[in-house]
Amino acid sequence: METGLSGKQAVITGASSGIGFETTKMFLSEGVRVTGTYNRAMRELESLRDDWPDQLELVKTDQTKESEVESLFNKANEKFGRVDILVANAGIANHEGIAIQEMSLKQWENTLSVNLTGSFLCAKHFFVNLEKQSGETASLILVGSTAGFFGEAWYSDYATSKAGMHGLMMSLKNEITHIAPKGRVNIVNPGWTLTPMAEEALADKDMMTKILQTVPMRKTATPHDIGSAILYFASDVLSGHVSGQTINVAGGMEGRVLFTPGEIDPPS
Repeated sequence: METGLSGKQAVITGASSGIGFETTKMFLSEGVRVTGTYNRAMRELESLRDDWPDQLELVKTDQTKESEVESLFNKANEKFGRVDILVANAGIANHEGIAIQEMSLKQWENTLSVNLTGSFLCAKHFFVNLEKQSGETASLILVGSTAGFFGEAWYSDYATSKAGMHGLMMSLKNEITHIAPKGRVNIVNPGWTLTPMAEEALADKDMMTKILQTVPMRKTATPHDIGSAILYFASDVLSGHVSGQTINVAGGMEGRVLFTPGEIDPPS
């Protein structure tokens, strides 16, 4: 199916692994010129650059620092021109849950700084880029989480950072059309997905059982599942009249199983 993405330029944050890496591959295959970010290591990105040397630029970026985000978009503009698509994917999550009464202010502020403020900074400089280089269309895709939709006990920092993206989207979908008349802003919320971030939890059979008890399709997502939804929102051909919308890519999940049967004390 024709996506109309060939020749477009995208910035994809957190491109070095998981959803970001798979999305980068999918965009490159569609003929998109991609500027991908990484924070610590390129990992497999170098092999992608070998395969698509004329389409892929890699920029080390700490998205909590505005100067680095501004530099990211300047480098993308210098290399490929106007950035048409931003996939704000980079984020962090703590692997061990912490109750709110035990959570440090440092952890709370760090999670919100990376996940929410980092997305804000990327969106801000994406819009600056659009304002400087006029065009009819543009697409911002925020990568949230079902944790932001349902909540997540012991991960209130992460859930709150992802829930905040809804307000950001609903505001920016109205702002973007003032600089790109057919510009769009949407959210993709992954559920449990087979990524390096989640592999430790998904290796626990009891945890996996609890997860699958909440999913009608009885399976977890792959990065390709999430990347396909991102690609859909990026394409003006496939979703050109879709803005301010959220897709939960979670196999029909509606909530969480909070207790195992042995933890339930049935009423007498």
